[in-house]
Amino acid sequence: MPAVPTALRLFRYVAIAEACSWAGLLVGMYFKYIAATGDLGVKIFGPVHGALFVLYVAAVLAAARVARWGWGVIALGLACAVPPFTSLWFERRMLARRREPVAA
Repeated sequence: MPAVPTALRLFRYVAIAEACSWAGLLVGMYFKYIAATGDLGVKIFGPVHGALFVLYVAAVLAAARVARWGWGVIALGLACAVPPFTSLWFERRMLARRREPVAA
């Protein structure tokens, strides 16, 4: 398999990190709103997730430029930043698409 361009590698790492930050934020929200034991998790993971969200948007745009994604794929990638863990689904989908042989 050919070397993966830096923008695509960055996109992959950021998509995974963004999903992990979602997990941390959801756990923090559970402890803040359901268990009512404190808001430390939200104070920590809220800003982390916010930063990774912005980085994910930038990574999608950078990867789209390198991989020459169409507007629909870009819109889907950006929309996948909103629901929890869909950045992982989108990253896997784009990885599989990259590995598929091109029909002659």
